[in-house]
Amino acid sequence: MTAAFTFPGQGSQAVGMGKALADAFPVARAVFDEVDAALGEKLTATIWDGPAETLQLTENAQPALMAVSVATLRVLEAEAGFSAGRDAAFVAGHSLGEYSALAAAGSLTISDTARLLRTRGLAMQKAVPVGAGAMAALLGLDYDAAMEVAREAAQGQVCQAANDNGGGQVVVSGDKAAVDRAVEIAKTKGAKRAMLLPVSAPFHCKLMQPAADAMAEALSKVTIKAPAAPLVSNVLATAITDPDEIRRRLVEQVTGTVRWRESVAYMAGQGVTRFFEIGAGKVLTGLVKRIADGAVGVSVGGPNDIAAAKDALAAAKQA
Repeated sequence: MTAAFTFPGQGSQAVGMGKALADAFPVARAVFDEVDAALGEKLTATIWDGPAETLQLTENAQPALMAVSVATLRVLEAEAGFSAGRDAAFVAGHSLGEYSALAAAGSLTISDTARLLRTRGLAMQKAVPVGAGAMAALLGLDYDAAMEVAREAAQGQVCQAANDNGGGQVVVSGDKAAVDRAVEIAKTKGAKRAMLLPVSAPFHCKLMQPAADAMAEALSKVTIKAPAAPLVSNVLATAITDPDEIRRRLVEQVTGTVRWRESVAYMAGQGVTRFFEIGAGKVLTGLVKRIADGAVGVSVGGPNDIAAAKDALAAAKQA
């Protein structure tokens, strides 16, 4: 198998995402209905009608993006013959996308995943007072150089790599003053750009420990099955299948680095040549081209993408 199924993270959300699929395909609509039922509210109304500020709230964006991803995969299963167990060498997701990947691979139920992501979003927002933390993108520095910037900027505070996205794109996270220092230091170390990100909390750093504790408790109460395809873990950048290890790594992920560059490189090294980004946006598809020479990224997020995805999967099977 030369295909991997990948699932986007926060920042890919947009009002109206998934609506065309739900209107066209009952299997997609059923996923949104299940998420609404699990949360006891009409999250779909926010996803499709906004307002954008409400959708962008972490507690809404996380289950919303998962719903769109899983609904998209259900359409691919029904209309294009996709199967995670048969066709994917691996599944992987960026941050919250790791939960989408597990739901897509049958490791978590859709209802449990929606509730876990609602808990995760609320806990991450609550972990640090608004304004006390920050995140910044350092562009044009490799991971080691960005890590050095973070170490120099910390000065006794928290400043660490939150996302190693590849293509010279590293995001740092931590105390506001330390991240501010990192932006200025990065500019002196050759960064093409260094800028604060419009986020409400410093994700994927030690300051998120209260959220990690909340997720450890929440994850202890749900059933996790072995996924139909191995999961490439954010914090390990290698494949795992054991349910207990998946649970443990999901907790670590809250405070740990999303090792996306290494994850894609690992999958490419295992023979993956086509990466299907399933859900909203095209961020991961763009990153694939910067990380894995010769690899093809295929984004699937609407009805018009289904036929092309079917052809791409057929090509992957022949490779």
